[in-house]
Amino acid sequence: MMRAFSRTCLLAAACVAAMPGLTHAQEMIHAVTGTVAAINSAAKTISVLVDNGPRTDFQLYTNGKARIAFDKRIEADSTAADAFDKQGAYVIVFYYYGKGDSRTVVALKSLGAGPFSSTEGTVTKYDSHAHTLSVQDKSGKVQNFSIDPKTVAESTTGALPGDHFRADKGDQVRIVSSTSGGNPTALFVRDL
Repeated sequence: MMRAFSRTCLLAAACVAAMPGLTHAQEMIHAVTGTVAAINSAAKTISVLVDNGPRTDFQLYTNGKARIAFDKRIEADSTAADAFDKQGAYVIVFYYYGKGDSRTVVALKSLGAGPFSSTEGTVTKYDSHAHTLSVQDKSGKVQNFSIDPKTVAESTTGALPGDHFRADKGDQVRIVSSTSGGNPTALFVRDL
């Protein structure tokens, strides 16, 4: 009886020990906006002047074995990092954290020629049915933005399409927008 119990425990321990090798975590994709400062193909890096942040060097995603959790719609609307060649472009950078603090860029989405506006403030209203977001900026002015499926949102769960974005009254956000036909549309929304 004791021998059977010992074998069972040993088998269970072997199964538990083997599990970490069988499961592979997916890297969560994050997003930031900024201007591409340099592309160094030889070093496999892209440097970006990140909005409200420092110049950041991103390693190019070259390890096809890394499992990433990248939304398929966002991926289809962006350019793979190793194919991106628009130095000076204003972009959304999609990346994950590699070993240590290194950041690995998977893709970039050029936002075009602009003009762009940046707004930081407090959410006063979010309407998921009308796809609108109202934000009170630091001057006290309330600004209204449209959110569409091409809007990219960065939340605690990583980058996601605008139609999956949710906000609560009182949340602090940063919005990069452009105006088309007099209506500001959020291109990028980030929880602060």
